[in-house]
Amino acid sequence: MRRFFVKNILFIIAINILVKPVWVFFIDRVVQNRVPGGDYGTYQALLSLGIIFQIVLDFGITSYNSRTIARDPDQLATVFPAMLSARLVLMGVYMLLAYSWGFLLGYRGWELNLLIGILLFQSLNALLSFIRSNIAALHKFKTDGILSIADRLMMVFICGFLLVYPPTAHHFRIEWFVITQAACYFITAIIAYIVLRRISGIKLRFSFHLPTVLIIIRQSLPYAILIFQMSIYNRADAMMIERMCADGKTQADIWASAFRQLDMVNILGLMFATMLLPMYGRMLSQKQDVQPIVKLCANLLLPLSFVVAIAGVFFSADIMHFLYKSANPANVHEYSMVFSWLIASFPAWCLMYIYSTLLTANGDLKVLNYIAFVGVVLNLSLNFYLIPHFSAIGGAITSFVTQSSLAIAFVIACTHVLKLKSNIRWIASLLGYLCLTVALAYLVVTFLNIIWFVQAAIFFMVAVLFIFIFKFVSFGAIRQLMNKKNADV
Repeated sequence: MRRFFVKNILFIIAINILVKPVWVFFIDRVVQNRVPGGDYGTYQALLSLGIIFQIVLDFGITSYNSRTIARDPDQLATVFPAMLSARLVLMGVYMLLAYSWGFLLGYRGWELNLLIGILLFQSLNALLSFIRSNIAALHKFKTDGILSIADRLMMVFICGFLLVYPPTAHHFRIEWFVITQAACYFITAIIAYIVLRRISGIKLRFSFHLPTVLIIIRQSLPYAILIFQMSIYNRADAMMIERMCADGKTQADIWASAFRQLDMVNILGLMFATMLLPMYGRMLSQKQDVQPIVKLCANLLLPLSFVVAIAGVFFSADIMHFLYKSANPANVHEYSMVFSWLIASFPAWCLMYIYSTLLTANGDLKVLNYIAFVGVVLNLSLNFYLIPHFSAIGGAITSFVTQSSLAIAFVIACTHVLKLKSNIRWIASLLGYLCLTVALAYLVVTFLNIIWFVQAAIFFMVAVLFIFIFKFVSFGAIRQLMNKKNADV
């Protein structure tokens, strides 16, 4: 099983590295730099509003479906039509409810029109995620990995053309950005369905049998509540910053500039979680020991997340000044502080991807919801206090405290519920590696009087070398995992 996991996750990481950084840095970032000041901040705030209301759009169907089909693939033909029908109905309810809430929050005119486009592509993205969850649940991870980049690949080509073609390049509008995403999600959803049909033999039919749909919704309700609470403590910050600050659009722009980098590196953890949910589900249903996979993921993700977070903190001002024209010497400190606090939370995100996914696969929704509720209370309380005093920096501090607290809670809960063995020596090694990389970054920045990205490159290479010295990952283990004769299956 470990060999199967490693081969598939390496494939998924490779194809995502080829596409998604291009999308983040050469499309999404360029759009923010190109559109009029404040427009992207409004877009980000409205996007956060749409994400928060995904409880209605998803209602936990994707997570529930992935876990159900992974445990019993034969249920796909029966469950898919009912879930697809429920999904389409919920899309309409979602758009109506989120639009109404946007109106109540004071958005008008152009902002509400932009919100409609955002809600549309969010709905189509959720439909795509649902179809992909069936493919992943059947353990067709490479196929799912290719579909995971198909939408972004199309967006790169279309938006890239609009950003470089002279008649459109200098008049680019945020509305074009939204329309392009909606079109690409729609096309990819059609492709994903065709692929699923060929894999499983299912046929497109709708079965809106209200009692069946109500049963699915009732069974999905704990997942829906969890997703709603996670959306609040993960995404409320941008909307609160835009609404609560006197210069809300500017502060939302700063937040979006910093959050983009965290969102990009989080792709790595999200890819792990996407594979781990059906894999954990299958292993737990077959009474297999999940601890080796948990430790393998932690050894792969945590040391690398330390490197990224430490580099982000030490080179924050240089990174933000390099990426954004609005991060000039007069205000680059504010950009730097927001980015530093956000990127410092990356290790916590990785822990949550590993351990909260395991609790989800085990069906411990009550535990997850209790922890998530604490996260909501903590996040909103800190935001209501810190944002009026420190603007976007206050939101970033809140995010760091919230994610770190939740990560610790998920690890403790997972260890207790699933009786995972504690390994003090392993934990000490991780803490030792963290301290060593912090010291390394300080020495590189203080004593190497060279251009910053050369400093960053040296730090990264030495820090990665330390990962092998600490034996979190070894060349011998990699060879063994990739060797079919010696690896466990």
